[in-house]
Amino acid sequence: MATAGEESQTQAGRHQEVGHKSLLQSDALYQYILETSVYPREPEPMKELRDITAKHPWNIMTTSADEGQFLNMLLKLINAKNTMEIGVFTGYSLLATALALPDDGKILAMDINRESYELGLPVIQKAGVADKIDFREGPALPILDQLIEDGKQGSFDFIFVDADKDNYLNYHKRLIELVKVGGLIGYDNTLWNGSVVAPPDAPLRKYVRYYRDFVLELNKALAADPRIEICMLPVGDGITLCRRIS
Repeated sequence: MATAGEESQTQAGRHQEVGHKSLLQSDALYQYILETSVYPREPEPMKELRDITAKHPWNIMTTSADEGQFLNMLLKLINAKNTMEIGVFTGYSLLATALALPDDGKILAMDINRESYELGLPVIQKAGVADKIDFREGPALPILDQLIEDGKQGSFDFIFVDADKDNYLNYHKRLIELVKVGGLIGYDNTLWNGSVVAPPDAPLRKYVRYYRDFVLELNKALAADPRIEICMLPVGDGITLCRRIS
C-alpha cells in the first residue's frame, strides 16, 4: 500500500491536461511536454477554447493540446487548403485546423450536436477564422454520400475523424474516395485508452469496452488497405495517419 507521501508525490506528477489520459507511462513526462513545447506556443484563442472546454462535463471528448499542436503543424507541412472534420465537439481541433489554413482555406465540419460547437464558436469568431468553416449538423454518412454523388472525389487535402468509432469503417469506405491521392486522413483514438492491448477479461469502462472491438477492426483494416500508407502515433489517445497512394 502506498504511503501518504508516495500518493502525494504521484498526484503531483500527474499531468494537468483536464479530461485527458496520456498514453505515456509517465504523467510527469507528459506534463513536461505540455509545459515545455505545447502551452508556451499555444495560440491564445486555442488556450481560451481549451479552458472553456475543460469546464464541460464531457471534456474528455476534446482533442488534447499536444494533438492540436501536432495537427496545426501537419496541416502547414502538407499545405492543406480544403479539409474536412467529422466530429467537432467544442471545436478545439477545428480551431487548430482553421488557424493553420491559408486565408482562402475551407473546412467542411460535421457533428450531430450543434450546441457543443456553439460553445466554442464565439472564440472561433474572435480568432477571425469562422468564415473558413462550413458547419453541418447531423450524421456525416449522408453528407459524405452526397459529396460522392456530386462528384467531389479526390477534392480534400486532409480529413480528420474523431467521432463514433462504430462508424469509422463506414467513413473510411467513403473518405478514401473523397481525399486526394497524396492527401491524408487522420483517425483519432486508434489506441483507445490503451485498451487495444488489454486482455479480454480486463476491467474496462463500459463505453471503452463497447467501442474497443470497432477500433481493433479499424486498425486491422487500415493495416491491410493497399490504397494507403499508414503511420500510427501515440499522440493524444492515438492517431493513425493514412496517406492515399492510389
